[in-house]
Amino acid sequence: MILANAFCLFFFLDETLRSLASPSSLQGPELHGWRPPVDCVRANELCAAESNCSSRYRTLRQCLAGRDRNTMLANKECQAALEVLQESPLYDCRCKRGMKKELQCLQIYWSIHLGLTEGEEFYEASPYEPVTSRLSDIFRLASIFSGTGADPVVSAKSNHCLDAAKACNLNDNCKKLRSSYISICNREISPTERCNRRKCHKALRQFFDRVPSEYTYRMLFCSCQDQACAERRRQTILPSCSYEDKEKPNCLDLRGVCRTDHLCRSRLADFHANCRASYQTVTSCPADNYQACLGSYAGMIGFDMTPNYVDSSPTGIVVSPWCSCRGSGNMEEECEKFLRDFTENPCLRNAIQAFGNGTDVNVSPKGPSFQATQAPRVEKTPSLPDDLSDSTSLGTSVITTCTSVQEQGLKANNSKELSMCFTELTTNIIPGSNKVIKPNSGPSRARPSAALTVLSVLMLKLAL
Repeated sequence: MILANAFCLFFFLDETLRSLASPSSLQGPELHGWRPPVDCVRANELCAAESNCSSRYRTLRQCLAGRDRNTMLANKECQAALEVLQESPLYDCRCKRGMKKELQCLQIYWSIHLGLTEGEEFYEASPYEPVTSRLSDIFRLASIFSGTGADPVVSAKSNHCLDAAKACNLNDNCKKLRSSYISICNREISPTERCNRRKCHKALRQFFDRVPSEYTYRMLFCSCQDQACAERRRQTILPSCSYEDKEKPNCLDLRGVCRTDHLCRSRLADFHANCRASYQTVTSCPADNYQACLGSYAGMIGFDMTPNYVDSSPTGIVVSPWCSCRGSGNMEEECEKFLRDFTENPCLRNAIQAFGNGTDVNVSPKGPSFQATQAPRVEKTPSLPDDLSDSTSLGTSVITTCTSVQEQGLKANNSKELSMCFTELTTNIIPGSNKVIKPNSGPSRARPSAALTVLSVLMLKLAL
C-alpha cells in the first residue's frame, strides 16, 4: 500500500515538473494576442484572405469616409468592425520608409489608426518600423571629413560642407540626383513665381530617399567653423524654393495641411517618435539612438513641413519649419510647444553635433521604444472579451535609462532615473502586455527543484 501511494505521488510529481518546466507555462493569458508586426501591405493581403476580416475592413473604410471619430463610433456596426480589426494583423502592421509600396502601406495603416485616435492628437503614433541600427560607420566617415584626429590648424581651415559636396560629385547616383534637384529648384517659372515648389519637393524626396545617408547626411549635418561653411549647409536644400515663402503660416495650420497627406503625416509622426526630447537618456534622444532622429529629420525634407537651419551661425544649431505662432489665439501655448520640438530640441541638436564631430554614444540599443509608436485601443463593448494593451513603453524606457547610466560609466545620483533603473533590475514585463511580474511571482524554472525537494521528503516518510 505504501509503495502504491509512493508511485502515485511520484507520477503526480513528474507531471507537475513537466508542466512547470514547459515553455507553454509562460504563455498564459498575459501573452495571448501578442503578434509580431508585419508590413501593412502584407497584413491587408492576410485580411483579404479571411472573409470576416475582409468584410469588417470594408465596413470600416465606409464608416471613416467623411466622418469624424465620434460620429463613426456612434454607429454600432462601425464600432464592431473596428473592434474585430484590432485582433487582426492590420492593427499591429507597420511600414518601412522608402519601401516599394510605401504610400499604399501608409494608406492602409491610417485607415485603421485614424479611427483609434480621439480627435487631433499632439503626438501621433509613427507608422514606421522602429529603427534599431546605428550610424557608427557613417560617423567614422564623417570624422575623417570633419578633420577629427587631424591637424587642428588644417581642420579649422577646412570647409567640411564643401568637402561633402565634392564627395557627392564622386558618386554617380548622388551627383545625378543632386544635379536634378538643384536644376529643378532653381528654375524660375515667372517673375512672380520663382520656382515650381511641388516639383522641387519631389526632387528633394528622391534625393534623400535614394542616395545613401553616407553622402546626404554629410551634406545636411556637416560641422562648421565659420559662417561661409554654415551658409553652404543652410543652402543644401535650396531654401529659397523648397523652404521659404512670402509669409510664414501659423505652425498649427501648417501641421493641419501636412496631416491631410499620408506621407507628410507619417514623416512628422516619425520625427516626433524618434526626436522627441527624452529626459531618461544620456543623449536626450529616445533609446539614445542618433540615427533614428537624423533619419526622421531628413525624411521630412520635401514636404510642407520641410525643416531647415534658420540662419548661417556656425556655433548655434537652430532648425525650424517655415512657420510662426502668430495668430494662434487661445492655441498659442500648443503652437509654441510644437515649434520648440524643432527650435529647442536637445535630442536633435545633440544628434546633429555628434554626426558633425564623428562621435556616437557607446550604447547598444536594447530594443525599440514603442512609447510613441503605439496607438490606443478603442474601449470595447461588454459583449466582447477584454484584451490587453500592446504598450511596452514602461519596459523599454526603463531599460534605456538603466543601460545609459551603467554603460556610460556615469556617476549616478539619488534621482528618479536611478530608482527607475533599480525597478528594471527587479521586475520583468511580458511582451504584449502592461503586466509587471516580480521575480518571485509567477511560474519559474527554479521552483520545480524546490517542489522536488519537498515531495522527496514526503516520499521518504511514507516509505518509512
